[in-house]
Amino acid sequence: MAESGTAAAWILAMLAVFSLAQSIDDKCAACNAVAGELEIGLSNEKPRNHLDMRHRLDSKGQREGKLIDYKVSELRVVELLDGLCEKMQDYTLEKRDSTQLEWVKVDDWDQLMTNKQEARAHSKAMSTYCGRLLEETEDELAKLIRQGSVKVGGVTKVLCQDLSKHCSQTSGFHEGDGPAGAAKEEL
Repeated sequence: MAESGTAAAWILAMLAVFSLAQSIDDKCAACNAVAGELEIGLSNEKPRNHLDMRHRLDSKGQREGKLIDYKVSELRVVELLDGLCEKMQDYTLEKRDSTQLEWVKVDDWDQLMTNKQEARAHSKAMSTYCGRLLEETEDELAKLIRQGSVKVGGVTKVLCQDLSKHCSQTSGFHEGDGPAGAAKEEL
């Protein structure tokens, strides 16, 4: 009898975890967290030389090919976006006050004072959301990065307002303020 109660509790807990992972209620706040992590990647970029694609020699022994500026290269885009969603597994929802939840980066999961199972479910939901967000916006985002339109301090506007439309431009949203007028639809 005790086993069936334990099994039922476990099943209910798993259903709760999976339902958390299926949706992110506040798309604007989640998008801001993804944009914040991308901002960190942009701000941590080291200056790079041009990419030398002159590997062939012509009949006179001269190198053929072209030099590509790293700032406009596909390699830069790949390095910025590759692994971004895995980094989002370090985020979870934390109560800011009695009514507001905020996405925060967890440095040490062992020191977390909230329900760890629920916090891990939130982190998986965030990673899944990030994957869907990038899938939806990656081509345009990559193009804007290569054009130099995505700069430190402007990622939230580009990603969350212009591309994904998860944060309304007229809602009173200010970068870093959180979900002032968040869209509630599913991605």
